[in-house]
Amino acid sequence: MSEAEARPESESVGTVVVAGAANLAIAVAKLIAGLISGSAAMLSEAAHSVADTTTEVLLFQALRRGARPADQRHPFGYGKESYVWAFFAAMFTFVAGAGFAVTHGVTTILVHRHSGNYLISYIVLAVSFVIESVSLARAVRQVRRESRRWQTTPRRFLRLTADTTVKAVFLEDSAALIGLLLAGLGVSLSHATGDEVWDGVASILIGLLLLTVAGILAANNLSLLVGRSVPERVRREIERELARLPEVERIDTLLTMQLGPDDILVAAKVDFRDEATGAEIEATADEAERRLTGRYPEIRFVFLDPTRSLPGASGSARHTQARPSPDAGGGPAST
Repeated sequence: MSEAEARPESESVGTVVVAGAANLAIAVAKLIAGLISGSAAMLSEAAHSVADTTTEVLLFQALRRGARPADQRHPFGYGKESYVWAFFAAMFTFVAGAGFAVTHGVTTILVHRHSGNYLISYIVLAVSFVIESVSLARAVRQVRRESRRWQTTPRRFLRLTADTTVKAVFLEDSAALIGLLLAGLGVSLSHATGDEVWDGVASILIGLLLLTVAGILAANNLSLLVGRSVPERVRREIERELARLPEVERIDTLLTMQLGPDDILVAAKVDFRDEATGAEIEATADEAERRLTGRYPEIRFVFLDPTRSLPGASGSARHTQARPSPDAGGGPAST
């Protein structure tokens, strides 16, 4: 595998490790501050960071397990296993982080108990914000670099990328910064008014924020587990590359599937020239694979099935995958 092909995966590993180390340190600090101050928002933020740390461990597992080479029992590799672990990570955030934050916030609103030690909460929130910003900055750099590689915008890349690890880290770090602001606002209002209801409301809002992030990541990973096609623009470019081959009359059917973050399968029923010999068809199939993998290194498998032309058929494809809706996802290069 070339350096260009290996770089996205290794960079994702680095992004996950940095985020995990940052979240672990922040979780310990928030927990100590929460126990000393009795702030519901601080304890919810501690649960948030614990959930994020566990998520990074599961995402690291996703990268390592999904990168295993293909074998006899799994001829297409283990790429989809990365989505299983990423789905587990989303569910842990949903259950552990969001569940604790909401229930603890409700309890605080009902009980109204706080030790009154606010200073340590402010210090930990400020330090946590700086550390989370460093982690988010690394994720943003990777998103920008990958979006340039796919010739798309960072926003579209995040919405459609099959690399769920960088997407998860970006969303979780962004949610962490928002959560810190919510916690700071809740603690400040409780400090200023003497009413702990604001601390509890902040905790509930942090839980709802975690629910939103977990829902987005879970839905994305389920889509990829089911078997999502490549983006529409990439599919059209694959079809054009195949149609340019000298022995190809038309592309009858074109199907694609995202097998993993960096693995794409392409299968097509191709109408070759009637005069083409077996040797010419074989050479064309080899050339098709060379062109497609040269343009998109993520394409790992190319299968061409010679098919008889239909009466009255023209040079365009008769049937390909339906164009996805704008919100359906599929990959970073969709237009």
